[in-house]
Amino acid sequence: MREPSAARLRRIPPYLFQELDDLKARTGGDLIDLGEGSPDQPAPKAISAALTRALKDTENHRYPSYPGKLSARAAVAAWYRRRFRVELDPETEVTMLLGSKEGVAHLIWGTCGPGDTVAVSDPGYPVYQNQSRLCGAAPIPVPLEEKTDFLPDLDWLSRIAPRIKLLCLNFPGNPTAAVAPIEFYRAVVALAERHGFFVINDNVYSELYFGKVKPPSILEVPGAKERCVEFHSLSKTFNMAGWRIGMAVGNAQLIKALLKIKQNTDSGPFGAIQDAAIFALQNGAKFAAANRAMYKRRRNAFCGELVRHGWGVALPDATFYVWTRVPAGYDTAPAGESVSLNFSRKMLSNCRVMCAPGTGFGQYGEGFVRFALVAPEQRLKEAAKRIGRWLT
Repeated sequence: MREPSAARLRRIPPYLFQELDDLKARTGGDLIDLGEGSPDQPAPKAISAALTRALKDTENHRYPSYPGKLSARAAVAAWYRRRFRVELDPETEVTMLLGSKEGVAHLIWGTCGPGDTVAVSDPGYPVYQNQSRLCGAAPIPVPLEEKTDFLPDLDWLSRIAPRIKLLCLNFPGNPTAAVAPIEFYRAVVALAERHGFFVINDNVYSELYFGKVKPPSILEVPGAKERCVEFHSLSKTFNMAGWRIGMAVGNAQLIKALLKIKQNTDSGPFGAIQDAAIFALQNGAKFAAANRAMYKRRRNAFCGELVRHGWGVALPDATFYVWTRVPAGYDTAPAGESVSLNFSRKMLSNCRVMCAPGTGFGQYGEGFVRFALVAPEQRLKEAAKRIGRWLT
């Protein structure tokens, strides 16, 4: 009998978050799930009200255009102008997406194939590496290590630069929570210009920062639009993950390649959600600020409680993730098994607290775990207390 699945599926491992769902399903009791980065709060009422109003527009119930409404793309361009001082042409340099994830996948398929090499952050969001494999390209892990503040080493990157067609970045980072300064982006753009490769920057966490310095956009670098596309989303900024609304901005030819795949795969986002996104982009500064304040309180409560119990986790500067080494004394595993996965399973069994094992984000994630701060403050304190009692 013929194998029903395509041979290309053997190029990718099981998807991390599906594995976490399987672990949860086998776990009883009062589980505190800090594994997947899915916001637990609803979208602001005013944004939901904008969606309700938009539902009354009959035109929104027809097929949406592939790049999205021009009014939505103009709102994205205006937001980029206000937030990053970046000028974008809504007609050619902006497209709306069903969340940034599909945009990343479609851009990789639209630009790369057999014989091409894609450099992907490691540890990093699994989609970059997996989509590179699925389209037949060869992914190269770009190490993100503590000694370089979880940024790619520019000397190392310059050595592989002649070999790559596409570099995939994600800052502020998932899972590491690292923030890239504009100086780093300048160096990356200079490398791309010198060696002729293209750059994706996934900037979906840019509005979840906890200091006075706002994370920049790679497109702030002069000339970046010649080689770069940036992805963004309303999922994290406005708790709209389930709405599936995002955008890609930047180089017009890369956007065009993305859209050619998209036109043969799916459609643009539901028109009413695009109208609600316009409202959010035009009126959402206070909502984003409230979200930042909430996650900062959660970060301080969770990390503070773990530190009180002897696990010296560092406070992240951005995102809603806590990325930390497995604590001393728990950093071993049976032969052939991942330290990160072994620790995560034991914590789930002993504490009924779920985190994401670092090895699920790549080989350089081994020895680390990621907590997503997607539970109310008291639940986060309870999770940290459970972990603390177990560790001590």
